Amino acid sequence: MSMNYLDKHFESGKSVAGYRLLCHSLQRLLFYSLFIIVVPIIATSCKEKKQTDATVNKDVYYTCSMHPQIHEEHPGSCPICGMKLIAVPKSSMNATAQVHLSSVQIKLGNIQADTIRNGSIGDKMILTGTLNFNQDNLSSVSARVEGRIERLYFKNIGDYVRKGDRLYDLYSEQLNNAKQEYVTALQQESAIGNSLINYHALVESAKNKLLLWGMTNGQINQLADGQQASTLTSFYSTEDGYITTLNVKEGDYVMDGGTVVDLANLSTLWAEAQVYTTQMLSFKKSENVTVQIPDLNNQTIDGKIDFVNPEINPDTRISLVRVSIPNPNNQLHPGMPVYIIANSSAHNSIALPVDAVLTDSKGSIVWVETQPDVYEARMVKTGINDGNAVEIISGLHTGDVVVTSGAYLINSEYIFQHGANPMEGMDMTGMKM
Repeated sequence: MSMNYLDKHFESGKSVAGYRLLCHSLQRLLFYSLFIIVVPIIATSCKEKKQTDATVNKDVYYTCSMHPQIHEEHPGSCPICGMKLIAVPKSSMNATAQVHLSSVQIKLGNIQADTIRNGSIGDKMILTGTLNFNQDNLSSVSARVEGRIERLYFKNIGDYVRKGDRLYDLYSEQLNNAKQEYVTALQQESAIGNSLINYHALVESAKNKLLLWGMTNGQINQLADGQQASTLTSFYSTEDGYITTLNVKEGDYVMDGGTVVDLANLSTLWAEAQVYTTQMLSFKKSENVTVQIPDLNNQTIDGKIDFVNPEINPDTRISLVRVSIPNPNNQLHPGMPVYIIANSSAHNSIALPVDAVLTDSKGSIVWVETQPDVYEARMVKTGINDGNAVEIISGLHTGDVVVTSGAYLINSEYIFQHGANPMEGMDMTGMKM
């Protein structure tokens, strides 16, 4: 619309008809402008949406070859490394887990397979464990009355304390007042007697209070003989043991019931080891076992299993076995590694090397060579594990060719190719250990 046209109608706007004509012309101009701008945008948006819908394939998901945990419904880039995502058929997640390897991969990965057969397993079970404190022999020395620690006679973790050794001197207003009450009652009993007041009962009451607050009979007798109360009171250990925790230092204020030191008697120790549920048949309470100490030239100590944890972790299917062993010369120390060895009756069964069986919280699998250079994952149910071989209860048959070396590498290659664990989608009913 030209300026002359607008000027003409603007002049005519002096009349009502001219003004209406001007407004009508402006509305038409605005409508045409919006039509020209909006329609192409809508058309472009619909086209892009159509293209996007065309690229989304419900039969595949997109993953990263370097980060197979990434699962996307549309193509794009890996949010971790930025690599282009690859399409993987969803049906492959439920299909038989197979991997095809080249001869080069087999050679570099040292992939070895063997035909399985029945063998003997179960004559010996070995568990790796650790020596720990015998919790039944742990004790604490606590303050009986509040006060300030004036002196400590043992100041280091690991110091050995004998029963009766002086541990610390305490300054306590409460205890000093109680000692003075006892001395006063003794003096009054001696001077006045029991004619009017039963001072003997007062003396016994004051003495019982001192005993309750940790003083010994010897200290109370010295107090009675000296007839003078000292401002400091010594306290003595009630147990033998090594100091494992020192909770105070000189000058600290300790409350009634506060722990001064923790002591551990190492005359006996606990050899503890974790055991899978499939191994628990070989480890029963009161059964004779041998504990081997590799740090002491493989010294062996005979013992009995005195505890098998009745609770099993549902995620790991692991329990705890404990053996108490003597430590007469204090040669053994908590934290030392040990082997717990149990003998069991041998029996014939399909057995594989421990490296051939891959186990996680979902179960156990092995890789079977079904064709030359083609390997298939099989879920198996395992039995006894003696540390060198694993018993296969079900899932395999005599004559199957199973990967005995490099199973972990095949598993990694499957995850790399498919972006998923081979156990996903498998029927694991009855295959839990």
